[in-house]
Amino acid sequence: MALSPLNQRRWRNFKSNRRAYWSLVIFSILYGLSLCAEVVANDKPLLASYKGELHAPFLFFYPETAFGGDFRTEADYRQPEVQCLIVAAGSEACWDDPEGVLAEAETKATAGGEAIQQGWILWAPIPFSYNTIVDKGGAAPGAPDQMNWLGTDDTSRDVLARIIYGFRLSVSFALITTLLTSVIGIAAGAVQGYFGGLVDLVFQRIIELWGATPTLYVIIIVAAIFQMSFWLLVILSVLFGWTALVGVVRAEFLRARNFEYVRAARALGVPDRVIMYRHVLPNAMVATLTMLPFLITGAIASLATLDYLGFGLPASAPSLGELTQQAKQNIQAPWLAFSAFFTFALMLSMLVFIFEGVRDAFDPRKTFR
Repeated sequence: MALSPLNQRRWRNFKSNRRAYWSLVIFSILYGLSLCAEVVANDKPLLASYKGELHAPFLFFYPETAFGGDFRTEADYRQPEVQCLIVAAGSEACWDDPEGVLAEAETKATAGGEAIQQGWILWAPIPFSYNTIVDKGGAAPGAPDQMNWLGTDDTSRDVLARIIYGFRLSVSFALITTLLTSVIGIAAGAVQGYFGGLVDLVFQRIIELWGATPTLYVIIIVAAIFQMSFWLLVILSVLFGWTALVGVVRAEFLRARNFEYVRAARALGVPDRVIMYRHVLPNAMVATLTMLPFLITGAIASLATLDYLGFGLPASAPSLGELTQQAKQNIQAPWLAFSAFFTFALMLSMLVFIFEGVRDAFDPRKTFR
């Protein structure tokens, strides 16, 4: 679908801001990879071939009996016995010397001879999920090495895998929360500013009372009653965050409702909702977009703060705030602090650069050079 001339000009203005454009490219790649985190970092194989049949363990449940084992529980693919059953097609020797059978199969396959290897396993580039306990010996946290590129945390979980899943969680939370708060806040501000009078007065008193509510205390109380989850945090954030855009949108609608084209549209009998959506709202979008970077970065910071204080997601969740808390508690493991700091710095900086370019693109005073 071809863009309109106005949107083409906006896109040219956005691309002319090289910092914003390349931040969008890099951020899109990183977020796209995080959306496929199960393919990038997983402790279950992506594919497994057993007796000529393909299996996708990271997507589907397979009991150990599906690979010649004895138990009907899900196969533990990190155990040498299970790997040997898959590679050696259920050889009885796997129960006596699994590592020896695996080594022999690998040696024969490498030499190009007649190997006993009848199956194979394809692992993710990072063979750990966010909750995988890495059995590497020594005390936790573990320092970075060939197996764990950013080390392990204080419960021996891979830091890089938790960052990938935590990046997806934080950005998804911020985008969903900002979208919902923006819709509610813009609608409320538009109604206030356009109609004014008693409607504006009543809404302002409600917002003053709602804004005085101690948000953190409410979240602490809710966390003490219910098991905190992703969607419960989204609901609480939207419940107390929708007022952020009301003032900006209200001021723009108050200013624009007496313009000549608005008065002419009213005189022609155009419905109020059409005037608000088609004629007044586009003029208010520049000021609204100026606030979006603060809303998104604020949502990410809020989630990290709640997790840091222990009132956010469960400790098992891949939270960047929980990683920051571990960095404070384990100052002898500087890789935790460096990982958390650079993740937040990179993520927030790119988001600010992107929305800076979006703001300039929607500003009619900006021209393409």
